[in-house]
Amino acid sequence: MKPSLILIPTTLGSLESVNKVIPDYNLKITYGIKVFIVEQIRTARRFLKKIKHPIPIDDMTFYELNKHTDQGQIFSYLSAINNGESIGLISEAGTPCIADPGAAIVKIAHEENIDIIPLVGPNSIIMALMTSGFNGQNFSFLGYLPVDKTQRSRSIQQIESAVYKNNQTQIFIETPYRNMQLFESLLKSCKNNTLLCIACNISLEDEFIKTKSIQDWKKEKVSINKKPTVFLLYR
Repeated sequence: MKPSLILIPTTLGSLESVNKVIPDYNLKITYGIKVFIVEQIRTARRFLKKIKHPIPIDDMTFYELNKHTDQGQIFSYLSAINNGESIGLISEAGTPCIADPGAAIVKIAHEENIDIIPLVGPNSIIMALMTSGFNGQNFSFLGYLPVDKTQRSRSIQQIESAVYKNNQTQIFIETPYRNMQLFESLLKSCKNNTLLCIACNISLEDEFIKTKSIQDWKKEKVSINKKPTVFLLYR
């Protein structure tokens, strides 16, 4: 294989589910890589140990790419390719570059005319959309909503308006420990007949994916605190 930037998906949560969501082909490719660009070194090391990477961890090279990284440094991260080595890009969870800072290094790879190879793997946003029953031909991913309660409520109302105006599924996420605050804001801000899908811990043993109207969610007890969750709105 020509030296390339390989986009390597990881599991969405517990590493016990590696064989369930990571194809053998991915492992074969990853086993041949010893230079990695990662969101968090600790998580990446844990993943590589779990998949039984044959190269000792201490013989690997890791470059960290996250919100704390000096953007002026990341141009040097691809230098191994000039030496004939492929480089792996690993996200904290799921597929790289989707709700993930890895897009910055992929942009540079394009500018440097470096081949970029995406491997198949789990993506919570797409898997949530697949299972929601919502419009999969017209959708928008919005990332994180405002933390401030007033701004969040205003944002939810704008998002709901886009659902009805554009016939468009609206997808967003939250820091897991703030899931319940977002859920409560959705119940207070949305129309009773608006549909909400909650997709929590996708691909894990306690996976929870349900679509109900806001009115019906008001009658439901939800346990999503501190669990990775995707929220989707539709009509």
